[in-house]
Amino acid sequence: MEKPSPTDAAAFTGTVDLASERVGGKVLYANDEFFAAKENLIKTGRGVFIADKYTEQGKWMDGWETRRKRVPGHDWCVLQLGVPGVIRGVDIDTNHFLGNNPAYASIDALALDEGKARVDWEKADLPWTEVLSRVALKPGSQNIFAVASTQRWTHLRLNIFPDGGVARFRVHGEPAPDWARFKDSDVLDLAAIEHGGKVPACSDMFFGNKDNMISPGRALNMGDGWETRRRRGPGHDWAIVKLGHAGSLQKIEIDTNHFKGNYPDRCWIDACYEPNAEIDVLNWNQFEWSPVLAETKLKADHRHYFEKEIANKGPWTHVRLSIAPDGGVSRLRLNGTLHRSRENASAAAQSASLKR
Repeated sequence: MEKPSPTDAAAFTGTVDLASERVGGKVLYANDEFFAAKENLIKTGRGVFIADKYTEQGKWMDGWETRRKRVPGHDWCVLQLGVPGVIRGVDIDTNHFLGNNPAYASIDALALDEGKARVDWEKADLPWTEVLSRVALKPGSQNIFAVASTQRWTHLRLNIFPDGGVARFRVHGEPAPDWARFKDSDVLDLAAIEHGGKVPACSDMFFGNKDNMISPGRALNMGDGWETRRRRGPGHDWAIVKLGHAGSLQKIEIDTNHFKGNYPDRCWIDACYEPNAEIDVLNWNQFEWSPVLAETKLKADHRHYFEKEIANKGPWTHVRLSIAPDGGVSRLRLNGTLHRSRENASAAAQSASLKR
């Protein structure tokens, strides 16, 4: 394996933190967490430092921290990705760990079948694959590295040498759902991050990121949605969602949770079927869009549901939400059934056969 070198966070723009607790990530096991709990690794933010805060174990730290090792070996922990997928890069963040950060780290990966029985991580003989060879870590820094593996993974093992503390662990990647486990009649959120949905383009996101709209759960607050600046001229705002899988829409939810004095006055939805297109800000208007939801009044801080109002169920690969004139939408749910082309159906059947 080629020796990894540090890279920049911008290299992973548009990817998803597959390990985040917000998408269902879990830290399953750590061989040591004497000073600070392993679960901190996947929390939001970079961690905080409170100078005078101590516990019975010692200094309180917002991260995962092991005791000083006095025997041979190294410390490690196992994470289950909230969204299985292809890993493009990692961020081993040692924020606030200055004299107690690990000197080095490496990462192993594993692909386990969903529903696998509980694993004894200390004793189990598992087919771990190294995806990041040993790298040096800087104290109090984001240590960002690209990962060359193209395989779909479900679990990671973070190894630190020999001991110390890591504030946060980010796993930048692309979701890779196991579509074979879904029946054609199953209704699921085709736009959801966990199902591979993306928001590749929008007109504006001054106050709130476009990707928030397809995040799990309801918005935590007003900052956890998509919000545009106040429009002072003609026109309206819009965002384009690339569905994780082509599908036919059965039910749409537009949630303006927390948006009270700044929700959009009205909205409408169009869609297109372009399975081979990468629609972005520059070329979105080159495609043929069909009306799905007619212009509709919206309410403040409210969950709006549409079923009978869907004019054309598809199948679609991309959906464009238009809001007028501006404002905030906390969540967009595009619930539908899968549309499998011949190629997709063949791949799904082969995947199901391999699992048997």
